[in-house]
Amino acid sequence: MDSHVPLHELNDRMRRFKSRMDTKNPDWELAVFFGNINLYYFTGTMQDSMLYIPRDGDPTLWVRKSYERARDESEFKNIERMSSFRDAAKVYSAHPVSVYLETELVPLALYNRFSKHFPIPDIKSLDTDVNMVRAVKSQFELSLMKKSGKIHARVLEEIVPGMLSEGINEAEFAGKLYQVLVEEGHHGISRFGMFNTEMLLGQIGFGENSLYPTSFDGPGGSVGLCPAVPLLGDRKRKLKKGDLVFVDVGCGVGGYHTDKTMTYMFGKPPADDVTREHNKCLEIQNILAEKLVPGNIPSEIYNSVIENLDESFLKNFMGYKDRQVKFLGHGVGLLIDEVPVIARGFDEPLLENMVFALEPKKGIPGVGMVGIENTFIVTPKGGTCITGENPGLIPVY
Repeated sequence: MDSHVPLHELNDRMRRFKSRMDTKNPDWELAVFFGNINLYYFTGTMQDSMLYIPRDGDPTLWVRKSYERARDESEFKNIERMSSFRDAAKVYSAHPVSVYLETELVPLALYNRFSKHFPIPDIKSLDTDVNMVRAVKSQFELSLMKKSGKIHARVLEEIVPGMLSEGINEAEFAGKLYQVLVEEGHHGISRFGMFNTEMLLGQIGFGENSLYPTSFDGPGGSVGLCPAVPLLGDRKRKLKKGDLVFVDVGCGVGGYHTDKTMTYMFGKPPADDVTREHNKCLEIQNILAEKLVPGNIPSEIYNSVIENLDESFLKNFMGYKDRQVKFLGHGVGLLIDEVPVIARGFDEPLLENMVFALEPKKGIPGVGMVGIENTFIVTPKGGTCITGENPGLIPVY
């Protein structure tokens, strides 16, 4: 399908954003976006630009480069050319006393250039509001995510087992996996909003490499290519019989991601304790999915699951040793790490057509990271999985 964003979709997104701002920030006057993801969300194009949204009046996309491309691929109504912020500032005779910005994203140097021509004294954050607007997906967005989910399921559940061979190293496997995903329709990148997170593909580990510490806020681990590139594959680690293979990668179509983890047992069947711990993670995923119903509270879902787990199982659950993360799932969409999160502190009720990646995982010494991850849509009947049904620990003998 055509992934260009239709005008009615853009209009609805802007309407919902303004409505949220009216409710949560009733005295707001101006919002300005600079980040690629939000620019794309509201305009359907990802240019070097500024989106100026007054409370009263029509929003305008001011484009530095490329104006021609923005015109070609966007149905957004008001697109204007600028060489610098000075050009845009000439259009606005007065400025409000406050401006809402992406404070989690905008660097100080960019803000200083902006404020030179838009001298607005008070900066406020719109991050939570725009993130919560993006959290509820339209049918257009869901159609792209479902397409991504089908690619994800086919590649990880059907194709990867045939790619695993004795002696292949992690980096070589990662390169082949990336090629296959792109050939199948993946848009070629895994985007994160987390500061300083760079990830082309995901986390891949043979054996205990999947337990290796990283700064990435997830339960799995990765040795990576080198200290400067810690989140891909290890050239030195070769696949051998008896290895657990851990593959946690993103996929996406038209900008919209799904997130999935699949595990494989290469050359030998898993030990009984490995199967037992993995199956418990699978059980937790299914319990979580049942609770993805509109009106349920993410923090309460988290607490209800964690409080019913045995102390022995909680050891190395959602991480390894002291590197355990404090969530069980996360929103996914234009970014892989979106809100809400199935964690304490997220107390707004779930809404229909939010999308979550659920990822209960557990580290096993001497083996690696077992568990699973799939992407689910919130529905009145519970979470609907869009990334396949394979329970994991796929035997490759």
